Amino acid sequence: MRVLAALSGGVDSAVAAARAVDAGHDVVGVHMALSRTPAQERTGSRGCCSIEDAGDARRAADVLGIPYYVWDMSERFERTVVADFLAEYAAGRTPNPCVRCNEHVKFAALLDKALALGFDAVCTGHYARVVTHPDGRRELHRAADVAKDQSYVLAVMGPDRLARSLFPLGDAASKAQVRAEAAARGLSVSAKPDSYDICFVADGDTQGFLRDRLGPQPGDVVDETGAVVGAHDGAYAYTVGQRRGLALGRPAPDGRPRYVLAVEPVQRRVVVGPAERLAVAHVQADEAVWYGPVPPPGTSCTVQVRAHGAPVGARVLAADDGTVTVDVAGDGTGAGLRGVAAGQSLVLYDGTRVVGQGTVRATVAPAGPRAVDGARVTA
Repeated sequence: MRVLAALSGGVDSAVAAARAVDAGHDVVGVHMALSRTPAQERTGSRGCCSIEDAGDARRAADVLGIPYYVWDMSERFERTVVADFLAEYAAGRTPNPCVRCNEHVKFAALLDKALALGFDAVCTGHYARVVTHPDGRRELHRAADVAKDQSYVLAVMGPDRLARSLFPLGDAASKAQVRAEAAARGLSVSAKPDSYDICFVADGDTQGFLRDRLGPQPGDVVDETGAVVGAHDGAYAYTVGQRRGLALGRPAPDGRPRYVLAVEPVQRRVVVGPAERLAVAHVQADEAVWYGPVPPPGTSCTVQVRAHGAPVGARVLAADDGTVTVDVAGDGTGAGLRGVAAGQSLVLYDGTRVVGQGTVRATVAPAGPRAVDGARVTA
């Protein structure tokens, strides 16, 4: 196959491309320039798409003996990923930019351009497995190294794009094994630090980034009775379940910690309360993507709502082509999840297999008196 290998400048994408070459594919490397004003170097393990990264990607391609190109996708990245990030926070939701990047850039813009140029598939350094059945049907599964598994952020791509994607690191036993392989191949990125956090917030200050882009929008922090207990410079800087950085002027009557229960951007309010009010019984999601038939009500599964969150047992209450509602604790107590924010991804699994994915729009508390739809609390 003719394969376009996305080279980020890191060790994972370099080894993935090397494995694609070993498999006999005709491989071409491409580095996606996602920043309009790339930094000369990364700040340690923060950020990406620096000039340093582009140089590392070129050197990896040279070692592998494959052609190398740089594609400027900064406008698409800004228009979809960054704009979505800002809009979601402004609306009181908590987006996952890695999911949006996979949806709009890596497995949309990049893959579409690759197919238009005659390539058969795109290869990336993501940790996930693709299981192909004799009839050609493909399934997305968790990686062999569960600690590095990235199936959660890949689930949004859907079955059609999965059919054109290669993840050569899916069966890697560990990141240490990948680094050792890179060193053995003479790849200079073998000891390069992993990138983490949000790639376009290189200094790690998400609140500062939001403040710079959205401007000051001061308001009140209130408890569940509506009493003012603090102030903020922008409700967009808070997320459901947050405990740190609340700067409350009045402690809770019982002295217990308080958490963000809801973000109300229109009223410029942040509602805080005790931890037990974060409990969730049902999660409702829309923009559903399925990797097979829509699961009928009563289907048992596990669900994950954060990239590095633990999966919890769940049961499908309702599902169709566009929506899904799950009970995250079969007895309705909601013991398995708490602090689920609208905007996060809900991924359903059957064992290691990805069943489907949706974007969280609402949650229902165990006793049913409170629902959070991302921007308000309703009694």
